[in-house]
Amino acid sequence: MFKDLGKYIFMIELGAKYIKVFKKIYFHPFITLKYGYKELSRARGEYSNKVLEFLNIKVKLIGEIPKKDKVLYAINHRSLLDIIVMENIFYAHDKNGTWIAKQELFDDPIYGRFFEYSGCISVDLENKRGLINFFKTIKKVFSKVDDMNLYIFPEGERYKGEGIQKFQSGAAKIAKANNLDIVPIYIKGKNEEAFKNAPYEKPFTIEVYAGDIISYENLEEKYLEFYNSVK
Repeated sequence: MFKDLGKYIFMIELGAKYIKVFKKIYFHPFITLKYGYKELSRARGEYSNKVLEFLNIKVKLIGEIPKKDKVLYAINHRSLLDIIVMENIFYAHDKNGTWIAKQELFDDPIYGRFFEYSGCISVDLENKRGLINFFKTIKKVFSKVDDMNLYIFPEGERYKGEGIQKFQSGAAKIAKANNLDIVPIYIKGKNEEAFKNAPYEKPFTIEVYAGDIISYENLEEKYLEFYNSVK
């Protein structure tokens, strides 16, 4: 019980400190959108690295993160750790990018400001006008940030079953509308349990597989081929 309480207190207190960091960048009146996203990406990575260090969790990447940008990373979703693990990888590869997240996360009284001020882009799947504004926002960002990347969970939400849950259509539509390549990512393991059992006395390793670049056509089918090759 105290072990669980300790890590949540650490993450919340650290998150509160980084919300202040994000806020200064997010509301800065004199920096470009490109520089702002770069600084927010770096700060999210720093936060994630500190959390993983506290939990004594290491990340092992199998495969390569491409040097090119304007890529959409399609990632499976199982755990609270997923974003933190991926931010560790993107930080190590000096990637400028942000997450696509449901509007309900931005409305959360605890984590909402963290998502908003760290540069994540919200989407309201239930609101037609919200969807239109979302695609306009993405288009604007890519017109002004030439080294931008997007991170998305195509399943839409955490999936506790075996295998991969059916994809929502958003990832393919975003990639098509913005002429983005897609890199499939598979985070291996039952990482809800990994988080539950942390922090560890000895380092615990989470494996992450990165596939080759694919196009948006038949995205789910191509992702499943990649998943079956590494599971």
